[in-house]
Order: sequence, then structure tokens, then C-alpha cells
Amino acid sequence: MTTALKSIKAIAPLLDRVLVQRIKAESKTAGGIFLPESAVKELNEAKVLAVGPGGLDKEGKRIQPSVTPGDKVLIPQYGGSPIKVGEEEYSLFRDHELLAKINE
Repeated sequence: MTTALKSIKAIAPLLDRVLVQRIKAESKTAGGIFLPESAVKELNEAKVLAVGPGGLDKEGKRIQPSVTPGDKVLIPQYGGSPIKVGEEEYSLFRDHELLAKINE
């Protein structure tokens, strides 16, 4: 989905949605060798940029999301709703689609 947005900060996720940006894999090995783009695998790690207020349960009570902006998470290889702002790519996932939170 290509948008005419100038900044990703203009996007506020709704309900239990989470806006993430994939962390780019290193294109340089520990020994200092540069790898071509075709050899670099896409990581399943992402940084949380924005989080919606949370979904609602059957009684109408708000369910808090399990992540906060700034967290690192493990995301599925496929899925989410892609968003492109300028040259940067982002994805929207539902909170329950995130696989894990990475604690460092």
C-alpha cells in the first residue's frame, strides 16, 4: 500500500494493531566482508513504532496491548499490512500476530 504521507508519525494504529519496522540485516560479516543484497536474508525482528489503544473484550473492556513503542519483537515472515512511506517500508500487525517480545 503506497501512501502520500510525508512522515510515519502521521499514522496512529487503531484497536489492537501495532506498527513495526523490520530491522535490516547486517550487510557486513564479522570478518569485514561486505555481502551483496541478494545474499542478505530478511530478519524476522522488528522495532515497534506505534501501538493502538487495544482491542475490546465481550464486556466492552479494553485489553491492553502486550508491547509498547520502542520494544523489539519477533514477527512472522509473511503477513501484516505493508505500508510504504517514501523509501521506508513498515507493517501493521495485530497484537496477537506478534510471535515474541525480545528482551535485551
